[in-house]
Amino acid sequence: MTTRRRFLAISAAAFAVPGIARAEPVYTWQGVALGARATLRLAHPDAKAIAERVASEISRLEDIFSLYRAESALSRLNRDAALENPPFELLECLSLAGAVHNASSGRFDVTVQPLWAAYAEAGARGSLPAAGEIEVATAKTGWSKVSLAPSAITLEQGMALTLNGIAQGYIADRVAQMLEKEGLTDILIDTGEFRAIGGHPGGGAWPVKLAAGGSVRLATRALATSAPLGTSFDAGGQVGHILDPRTGKPGTSKWREISVTARSAALADALSTAACLMSSPDEIGACIARFDGARLEKLTEA
Repeated sequence: MTTRRRFLAISAAAFAVPGIARAEPVYTWQGVALGARATLRLAHPDAKAIAERVASEISRLEDIFSLYRAESALSRLNRDAALENPPFELLECLSLAGAVHNASSGRFDVTVQPLWAAYAEAGARGSLPAAGEIEVATAKTGWSKVSLAPSAITLEQGMALTLNGIAQGYIADRVAQMLEKEGLTDILIDTGEFRAIGGHPGGGAWPVKLAAGGSVRLATRALATSAPLGTSFDAGGQVGHILDPRTGKPGTSKWREISVTARSAALADALSTAACLMSSPDEIGACIARFDGARLEKLTEA
């Protein structure tokens, strides 16, 4: 099984300290976040302390959203089918996931984790899941079977959630909020999805290059790009990772890459994922139009 490269990069240009003519040197922190190499570059008198707080916040959020940390809130919910007094961040992220589910006629569905697991396990064997395995996994999906309340989140037994199509964007939003509270601006955050705080320090917007060609200029806005075959379950790269909850099978998308901008990276992330399972620009546009400020930036056919 192949996976796309993921990383975190947060960049800010030289920060001029009031009363001091020179600009602050750029401090660079490197570590691991979101299961991949992370880089944070800041020019600020308190850059080291800010970087440490950002790294700590990302780790805290991973303790909520990660499927790879056995005691994360999401892992415990999947294991026990219930989570009492869930973290606010998990409720907020799932509420947004539910809104995109409704707007996309069920295409965006965070309950597809049993299907994902079935394809991943078969892919590790060099095959695809049998029809019976897909049927069993599909029976364990369905957003209507998820109950959200501040007191508890509950699932039907055997269900499991994945937030891979929204959590990276959500974490970018939370990091942005944290840096804004520190008084920072003109920063570009990249967690696989982009979130710009302000514009480019040199003036204008951040020019973000797209893999399919071209670029999007980003200022006080978020950008997410999804590619149906960006991650695949087979060595040939033809069995895509975005699964259609209606059929239990990978979407047969006509799109190579879809880029969406919105006020939040979490929303852009979820919308670009859902759009991979849509068959026409009009259908994609109608879904995106349900959310104020969101728009389709680029649609590249396969």
